[in-house]
Amino acid sequence: MKNKRIFLSPPHMGGSELDFIHSAFERNYIAPLGENVSGFEEDVGAFVGAKYALGVSSGTAALHLALRVLGVGAGDRVAASSFTFIGSVSPIVYQNAEPILIDSDETSWNLDPNLLEDLCKRRKPKALVLTHLYGQSADMDAICEICERYDVTLIEDAAEALGATYRDRFCGAIARCGVYSFNGNKIITASGGGMLVSNEEALIKKALFYATQSRENAPHYEHKEIGYNYRMSNISAGIGRGQARVLPDRIRVKREIFDFYRRALSDLPVKFMPELPPSRGSRWLTTITIEDKSVTPEKLRLALEQENVESRPLWKPMHLQPVFKDAEKLISGVSQKLFNKGLCLPSGTAMSRDDLGLVAGTIKKAFA
Repeated sequence: MKNKRIFLSPPHMGGSELDFIHSAFERNYIAPLGENVSGFEEDVGAFVGAKYALGVSSGTAALHLALRVLGVGAGDRVAASSFTFIGSVSPIVYQNAEPILIDSDETSWNLDPNLLEDLCKRRKPKALVLTHLYGQSADMDAICEICERYDVTLIEDAAEALGATYRDRFCGAIARCGVYSFNGNKIITASGGGMLVSNEEALIKKALFYATQSRENAPHYEHKEIGYNYRMSNISAGIGRGQARVLPDRIRVKREIFDFYRRALSDLPVKFMPELPPSRGSRWLTTITIEDKSVTPEKLRLALEQENVESRPLWKPMHLQPVFKDAEKLISGVSQKLFNKGLCLPSGTAMSRDDLGLVAGTIKKAFA
């Protein structure tokens, strides 16, 4: 009989989520507004050190709102990390702007500051959407300095990096706007949903306006601009409030999982995603590259699948995606190499030592 399924990063409830959901039912706040939404916004904002937060339907929606409130529109050029999920880049297209895809560096796997500066010297973009990949911070010293020098608006996509820090500041709360995701596989979940954070009240107020169909202040429905139905559900926010209470513990366990894999696989030809010295990642997913040509990521993935263990290739870079084949790009080859050699390992915070041992043992057998 097969082992129970070990998923890549499944939801892990903390125990208090149902209390917040029951409270919403008792008050009949099943609509997209209520005390759970405002409470969850306060929880996340306080945790990351942002003065204002807006709960919305997804991380992609939050990024779309960030681009709009920061003035990105038709014909604008917006740089973005290429090594990421498509939700980091598609909102640029929603705004009829032009994405410019920038490759990674080897020291962080995140956006290469040198390529960003090369772009700015030629023709600077209006904005940059910077992804903090797999819970690890990008090189914020270099990137922030370049953006400031060339007057490029920086937006942090910290959908995968809630809880990660750079020089003791939380990723997502360093730039003017930052974005988080609470999808079911993230470090904490609301079954879906996202959040936009900023220290600028005007930006969040305008984002709220757009997120609620741009309804004007009138007793009837009055609209002068096109908006969106992007507000977070009060029920989902109740799950998020319960999850927020265990976030520090989830970060601790994610890092323990990474440490386990690093020790268990230390004698194999694999490398782990690096962590820049000024940063402390949340290690949302433990990721490796395979440095032995006789073992491919697909061979390893299939070996794990035989044991009913889910793993996943690293992100296929956006500059290799057919939908962005005509986009402007600055490519070094780093992210393609990582994609060709890399694999995400199961990193769920409810995994037992036996679960982790099964994963590590299966990987060792595949190399043997």
